[in-house]
Formats: sequence, C-alpha cells, structure tokens
Amino acid sequence: MKPTDLSVHITNFLTHYLAGQRNLSPNTIKAYRDVFTLLLRYCRDVHGIKLEKLHLSKINASFIEAFLDFLEKERHSSIRTQNHRLATLHAFFRYIQSEEPDHLLQCQKILAIQLRRHPRTQVEYLSKEYLTDILSQPDLHTASGRRDAVLLSLLYDTGARVQELVDLSVGDLRLESPAQIRIFGKGRKMRVVPLMDATIQLLHNHLSENNLDGPNCFDIPLFQNRQGNRLTRSGVRYILQKYVQEVRNKHPEFTQTVSPHSFRHTKGMHLLQSGMSLEIIRDFLGHVDVKTTQIYARANLEMKRKALEKIREPSLVKAIPSWKQNKGLLDWLHSL
Repeated sequence: MKPTDLSVHITNFLTHYLAGQRNLSPNTIKAYRDVFTLLLRYCRDVHGIKLEKLHLSKINASFIEAFLDFLEKERHSSIRTQNHRLATLHAFFRYIQSEEPDHLLQCQKILAIQLRRHPRTQVEYLSKEYLTDILSQPDLHTASGRRDAVLLSLLYDTGARVQELVDLSVGDLRLESPAQIRIFGKGRKMRVVPLMDATIQLLHNHLSENNLDGPNCFDIPLFQNRQGNRLTRSGVRYILQKYVQEVRNKHPEFTQTVSPHSFRHTKGMHLLQSGMSLEIIRDFLGHVDVKTTQIYARANLEMKRKALEKIREPSLVKAIPSWKQNKGLLDWLHSL
C-alpha cells in the first residue's frame, strides 16, 4: 500500500527536519512525536479514521480546534499542555508550508489558531529553611543516600532542569579550580555553570566511591540507578518526593507542592535576591529570553508587597478631626 502524504511528512519532519536541520535533542523530538501519537489516536478512536487512509488535507483548522477541545474535556489537559500540543502542530505546519505550497491556505489557517490564555501562575520556590531541611534528609551512611545528597545539591546549585541533570556525564564536570559543570539545555545549547565548594566536595566523594574518577569514565552517566543505567526523570522525581515526604512528616504545615523544577525556581529567586542582574540569571539558567527570567523579579516584588502589608502603619485618620465636630468649615480647616 502506498504511504499517505501525511505519513511521509510526519516521518520526514521528525527524522530529517528536526534532527538534521533544527538539530533538536532526542528528548525534544520525543516530545514532538508524542503529540503526533495523540493526534493519530484521536483520528482513529474518536473519528474512526483508518490511519492508512489519513491524508494531510483532513487535518484542517477546525479539526485542530476540535482536537484541542478533546484534550481539554476528555483528557483534562491543562491550558499549558494544550498550548504545548498546539505549538508542536504550528511547527509542523510551518514546515509543510514550504514542502507543500498547494496547502498554503490550510497551513495559514492552522497557524492563525491562537494559544489559549491561562492565568499567570506564581513561581513556586522553597524557603531557605525548607530547602535546607530537604537537602539534609538523605542518609549519608548509605550509598544511595550519598548519591541522593549529591544529586539534590547539584540540582539546586546549578538550577538545572531535571532532563539536563539526568543527561550529565562524568566528562561534563571540572572539579579543579575554577570548578564548573557543562550543561546541555534545550536545543542542545551548552552553558557552563560554576560549582560551590560544598557541592565540589560531594562530587569528589561521589566519583571516588563509584570508581568514576578514571580516565575512561568520560561518557559514563554521572547518576545511575541500581542497575547501573542512567537515572531517569521519573527516578529523580521519586527520590525528591521521598525526602519531601520526610520533611512533611516532621512539619505538617509544609504543604507546598515540590518538584525538581521547584529547585530551579528557588535558585533563580535566591540569585535575584542576592543582587544578581536578570541578564546574568538568564545565562545561568539557560533562558533564551530575559522575559522568561522576569518571572523571578515579579515574584520577588509580590513577596515584598505582602511583607509590607503585614507591617501595621500608624493610622493618620483619627488624628484629623471631622469638620462636623466644629461650628464651621473654616474652624475645621484651621484645626488641620
């Protein structure tokens, strides 16, 4: 059976365009692939379309909008998730514009679909007290506890995304002065982040204990699971939640949602509060645009505003007498 035009374009988009021309990371390409998987299942299961007969012309603007509604109502996807799916489809149909000029109008109508608005969320960051509590939970008497201590310290110290953390290999470290770590972010963009003394010592011990300090260890994963494989994102989340729960057990009032990304937000806030400029924080965290970094400035301003509201200002209202207490308006004015 001859492949459909849609199947050919999706294949070329994922394997040639994103990987070859855009040079996107395998994880980013996987995220794109997952969106197409959802879309194809929607076509098959909701509309009863046989995938071997699904053509590009079927995927028009109204079809995409119906797909987004399906994600919201049936899969209960958040607005952020819906926008991510739409952004992926926008990227695909920008690619189609140049590959299939006959579908130019169809593509432009899809590209005209606006991202869905969502309320601005607050930056979830940890107080220094709770951050210290979480970092102190791993049991340093066990091998897994020592690994977890290094992992959590590095997660905060570098402000790395969880995928960036699990992608680290031994060769990305430089523990001699000036100590630093090489991080590959979105789009395989590299940034170099300095390391603090406490984290450097933990890393030295981690490499030595796990025989990772040899000359042939350059490509070995920095963090491994019990099977010796590279630790996964879900593995990092599991480790973190284990220690967060231990803190909750000691402090029932600690109900804040904590994820690996909370460590990144916490680092960003602490850098801002230390007086670091937004431009430097942008480079430190690997943001493409300083507008993304401005969320920390807004959060810091909101924190200051709430602190000021808690300060009881002396009331000046009672000190000003009402003009009704005097015989005339002039007498009241003179009393001011």
